[in-house]
Amino acid sequence: MMRIHGYYPVDIVNGPGTRCTLFVAGCEHQCRGCYNQSTWRLDSGVPFTLEMEEQLIADLNDRRIPRQGLSLSGGDPLHPHNVPHVRRLVKRVRRECPDKDIWLWTGYEMAELSAAQREVVDEIDVLIDGRFIEAEKDARLLWRGSRNQKIWWLRQPQGEHAEQHAAACHADQRDPQRPRGKGAMQHQ
Repeated sequence: MMRIHGYYPVDIVNGPGTRCTLFVAGCEHQCRGCYNQSTWRLDSGVPFTLEMEEQLIADLNDRRIPRQGLSLSGGDPLHPHNVPHVRRLVKRVRRECPDKDIWLWTGYEMAELSAAQREVVDEIDVLIDGRFIEAEKDARLLWRGSRNQKIWWLRQPQGEHAEQHAAACHADQRDPQRPRGKGAMQHQ
């Protein structure tokens, strides 16, 4: 069973718009200077139960507080132990919340991903990859902690949040281009 360190049903920090954010347990990278060291151990946190998953889906579909999407962070959602659980969750979000985008942060780089990790990435909209490197820390970066980390815009934004998603592409002056479809754009 996957374990988590936190679930924020209303979050405006981890991605554009109002979001649901899940912080999972387990990270192999253990980057020096990581702000979330408490999430490194797989046995830390609490079990991510079916009841929690049901609440997350209900929150994403709650019209009283519209959410743009789901953000997955940690720890590392692509830690090998987490991959089957995260894959099931993102497939369910795609099926039951088709108008929501999915963002995922990982310490792995795109080129390092296993076939199982790529199955997860195939289901998400935005991937922020790369280990946190303290010497490259830059507080001016949007959604990243260090300059080596990349934003991969994997899907063309759809639905009611497409305009906000496109605006987010323009928010970081390092790359003012809009996403152009699956896997087409890397934001450095």
